[in-house]
Amino acid sequence: MPMGCGCFPRTSRKSNHLKLPRLPSMTDSIKSLSPRKKDAPERSTLVVCFGEMLIDFVPTSAGVSLADAEGFKKAAGGAPANVAVGISRLGGSAAFMGKVGADEFGYMLSNILKENNVDNSGMCFDQHARTALAFVTLRSDGEREFMFYRNPSADMLLTKEELNVDLIKKANIFHYGSISLIEEPCKSAHLAAMDVAKKAGCILSYDPNLRLPLWPSAEAAQKGIMSIWNLADIIKISEEEITFLTGGDDPYDDDVVLNKLYHPNLKLLLVTEGPAGCRYYTKEFKGKVAGIKADCVDTTGAGDSFVGSVLNSLASDPDLFKNEQRLKEALKFANACGAITVEKKGAIPALPTKEAVHKVLSQTSA
Repeated sequence: MPMGCGCFPRTSRKSNHLKLPRLPSMTDSIKSLSPRKKDAPERSTLVVCFGEMLIDFVPTSAGVSLADAEGFKKAAGGAPANVAVGISRLGGSAAFMGKVGADEFGYMLSNILKENNVDNSGMCFDQHARTALAFVTLRSDGEREFMFYRNPSADMLLTKEELNVDLIKKANIFHYGSISLIEEPCKSAHLAAMDVAKKAGCILSYDPNLRLPLWPSAEAAQKGIMSIWNLADIIKISEEEITFLTGGDDPYDDDVVLNKLYHPNLKLLLVTEGPAGCRYYTKEFKGKVAGIKADCVDTTGAGDSFVGSVLNSLASDPDLFKNEQRLKEALKFANACGAITVEKKGAIPALPTKEAVHKVLSQTSA
């Protein structure tokens, strides 16, 4: 194990190290992978979420700049971790894989996962780097602006030797974002984890979760996000991300989405439109599901709540993307999850339970 790092105990030392070739072209390597055998044992419903977990500091009053904020509320965050907790809150099976600092915030985040019944055996702790922090400004419309403290933060320093390979192989779905692609060594760890997941027959789920301030440039962000685009089985993007990734094209134009973003290996492409709901695209059909009305306080975590709900549905219904009616029902449920999340400050504290979602849906249909 690298000096200065610590992970939760595993069954054997040998499993700590991946004997994988360097991955110059993940798109090329996928061609050599053979599909899962038909007689393979039934896979669990576990969703492993890979990437960053951090502390969000949210102003206690909305509509002010960071400089003018009189106080901040501390909340656990990081998109992959939010998704993992979102799945668990809904009664699903989830694990988080990433690195935090061996500091009070890192241990707090680890405990939060445990308290929310998320498997944290894939977490590592770095003795020499701090847990990432993000100060999040809430504008009067509930939208956010970010200031990050990662110079570098522990999540950026995860190595492929520290991956809990056995945990990945147990997964039904392997979910990730793009922030872990920005810097080495985490980038190589991310690509290696994807390779293990694909070879193990996992569904690959990708939410780019664009955060431009973290990338060296807009060009680097576009290139980095698209570098693994064609490997995903499921992708969730926002209207703003469509505009960014297509160079300014109309995010509401189906032809733009289908011609520029839908790829042959993709099973399901989802576009979130905030309070307006979401669109869905598969090989057989496309459509839209209306949103659920909500009193917006903080949009932090709303997209992650949506993704967690979709992945939880898919984990128990692997053919969901083949049945339009079942998919629409799952997306309506996911829209309700997002709507509930925006009514509270912070991400993880606002993620709903299954009971809360059913209550909102019953009131909506009444």
